[in-house]
Amino acid sequence: MSVKKLFDITGKVALITGGSRGLGLQMAEALGEMGCRLAISARKQNELDQAAAHLAGLGIEVLTHACDMSKFDTVPGMVDAVLAKYGRIDILVNNAGASWGAPAEEHPLDAWNKVMNLNINAMFVLCQEVGRRTMIPNQSGKIINIASIAGLSGGPHDMHTIAYNTSKGAAVNFTRALASEWGKYNINVNAICPGFFPSKMSAGVLETIERSVVEMTPLHRLGGPEDLKGTVVFLAAEASRHITGQYVAVDGGACIV
Repeated sequence: MSVKKLFDITGKVALITGGSRGLGLQMAEALGEMGCRLAISARKQNELDQAAAHLAGLGIEVLTHACDMSKFDTVPGMVDAVLAKYGRIDILVNNAGASWGAPAEEHPLDAWNKVMNLNINAMFVLCQEVGRRTMIPNQSGKIINIASIAGLSGGPHDMHTIAYNTSKGAAVNFTRALASEWGKYNINVNAICPGFFPSKMSAGVLETIERSVVEMTPLHRLGGPEDLKGTVVFLAAEASRHITGQYVAVDGGACIV
């Protein structure tokens, strides 16, 4: 098989949660540019409409579905909508997530539960639904979980994001465990661990630590609007067919220092 064929994902169906802005929209752009038919979800329909207009302007076919994934009973309906439109889901990008900033000794329990429910529990529910209904019957699939370098270490001492860090560490091992179970179905399960990217979620943290983050990162830069594109395409394509249960840190080298 040629290298071009290994990277060819034309006609594949990709569902991206949290796909209306930020990293999710960046990955939607990448998969759409490579020929995927897209479905994106988020909580707010107006943000989905803006994203859909942006993607349509790039010539990318997209279905939108408003869904609060922390309400687990809404997940089957989202999968219903995608399957009704496209008939299958080949690529699942679990990107929807939340964070909360508070010192560990003061962190509210309801905030802890909110982060865990969206970052881990919803990921499990959606993987189970997509796996059972389309990937396992088709004996094929690519699942890409968006974790974080915050899940690979304790993180900067002044971030105060213990729930987020814990959830992203869980996402890394969830990826390993699911890859181990579903390899027999020819389903690849991998994770991307972004470093610091300017976004709505990271804005509050970066206000105080951006300079120190840039200084300690070997490439001396934050992530940019195109820095996840190559990685998500690689993990979605047959080029990565012999890779599963792994994570790729996209962080300018921050996690190695």
